Amino acid sequence: MKNAYKRWACGFLAVLLILLALFAAVVYIVDPALYFRMPADGKASFFSERYQSAGLVKNVPADTVLIGTSMASNYQATKIGEIFGGTGLRVTLPDGYISEFDQTMDALFRSQSPDRVVFVLDLNVMIRDESGVTDAMPDYLYDRSVINDIHYLLNKDNLYYSAYALLNRERGALETLDESFIWDKYIWCNHITALNFYERPEPVDTVVPADAYLENVRSNLAMMEHWFTDNPDTEFLVFLAPYSLLTWDKANRLGQTDALLTALELICTSLLEYENLSLYGYLMDAEFVEDLDNYCDHIHHSSEMGDRVLLKLVAGEGELTKENVSETIANWREFVVNYDYEKFWDDAYWLQLLLLKQAAGAS
Repeated sequence: MKNAYKRWACGFLAVLLILLALFAAVVYIVDPALYFRMPADGKASFFSERYQSAGLVKNVPADTVLIGTSMASNYQATKIGEIFGGTGLRVTLPDGYISEFDQTMDALFRSQSPDRVVFVLDLNVMIRDESGVTDAMPDYLYDRSVINDIHYLLNKDNLYYSAYALLNRERGALETLDESFIWDKYIWCNHITALNFYERPEPVDTVVPADAYLENVRSNLAMMEHWFTDNPDTEFLVFLAPYSLLTWDKANRLGQTDALLTALELICTSLLEYENLSLYGYLMDAEFVEDLDNYCDHIHHSSEMGDRVLLKLVAGEGELTKENVSETIANWREFVVNYDYEKFWDDAYWLQLLLLKQAAGAS
């Protein structure tokens, strides 16, 4: 009887191991997260920035790597390469935290040494702490360990995404790197859309203390420091993501303007201490942020505006320096505090909105 149980247990174990091996083999061969390789034709099923960015920085060599939140999603890899010369790569982590970007930077520099890294710096990301970080980032894809790759190979979700990738390849529904994770092809960027998706808050009587965000800023800057000090041969181009002027309308109405600008000054003066880093203040560039026709809400802009940003960046325009940063922020303070935001909701806006509603009703 004991031998029968032993044979049954051994048989069960053998079948289980064979099934696990087949499971892992399917995930390894299909490689839905692009962790081991990029497809030969450069096309893939893109389903999650956090799952696939580790593979992108590992398996897509690039002279220029652009990294950021959803503010960077509409930049195209080929356009980045064309503008800066050589090859380009865009990596995004929507609503990313600095700790998540830190993991991505570590994975990037373990795999390659790009000539330059363009970091799209979100002010909103810099002023918050890490309390909102979730477990959405698969740490086992970004760390140094090879052993825990087993979590990737034997993950039931990855078996599902393997089937999804195979189905998309069969249907010819794969995307290139340029097409991956771009969202502005589904949204009409214009001032009506920007205003309609902006939830304008009621004014408050209280003022947020000027130093309210400084502790979080210092913590985030400390996490970023080794990016620049550990990679002295890489040129870092950091630009402040150009949120629209509606962002400052919101800040004024919520009493946050002084706190945001104080945080901004600390960010800028700290980053300007690194010799291999150049900083650009497009958040304070009226040419960009005042033109709501390039936005779909109070923050996110179109890919066309992104191209203009990169052209300005490569030309060295709008650079902040130790000599001009304080004056630039002071001038911006005067601009946003005294700006006539009400003009965005003028008669022409209400008329166009009415016409759009009538057209929608007629259809």
